[in-house]
Amino acid sequence: MRGVNLTFIQSRPTGKELGSYHFIIDVEGHINEERVGDALTGLRRICEDVRYLGSYPRADKIAPTTTTRTADNSFKQADAWLSAVRAGEKI
Repeated sequence: MRGVNLTFIQSRPTGKELGSYHFIIDVEGHINEERVGDALTGLRRICEDVRYLGSYPRADKIAPTTTTRTADNSFKQADAWLSAVRAGEKI
């Protein structure tokens, strides 16, 4: 739904209790992109702790692939639509 490509995931036990893990992830994209920011806020809502370590360009300089439906403008249009619906406007 967000169009974020997960390029790396690793789980490590927290040492607190059985079945409790830390997850380390890398995603394709930049924090300033709506789709990446939306994914991070989604994680923050459901995870006990989220630590952001930074947003860095890819070493190979290849731009992330996005579709029209996952571009920043699509997120802005969807937010505008939701605001209108919440305001009771006819759509």
